Amino acid sequence: MSATPIDLFTSFINLRPDGQAHAGEQTFDLGREGWHIMTFHVETDADVHADHWEIHSDADEIVSCLTGGIRMYFRPEREGEGEKEVGLTSGTAVVVPRGRWHRIELDAPSDIMSVTVLRGSRLEERTGA
Repeated sequence: MSATPIDLFTSFINLRPDGQAHAGEQTFDLGREGWHIMTFHVETDADVHADHWEIHSDADEIVSCLTGGIRMYFRPEREGEGEKEVGLTSGTAVVVPRGRWHRIELDAPSDIMSVTVLRGSRLEERTGA
């Protein structure tokens, strides 16, 4: 067995359905099976596509703020409701339920880790942004 360090900021880790873990290049392959661990250093709202809503229809998503500070926004579920906001500081996380539209804005440059199944993920431009 050969164990080598994995640079989390240049690699995604794919947790395969057969129980194996594989580190590979950061690509959003929506057809790849299994869970993905993704880590990003972000400087601006553009780095987290704050002008888009995101959804993962096949799995929950765990979003963790490793350093800095971020705000998670959840799209209203009913007309007339406002966006729900959850603030995350270093070392905190939130579980985004499967099928829930969400987006991120930054309070400061941050390191973010996300864990989800990519299959079924999509973005939608946020109107009025």
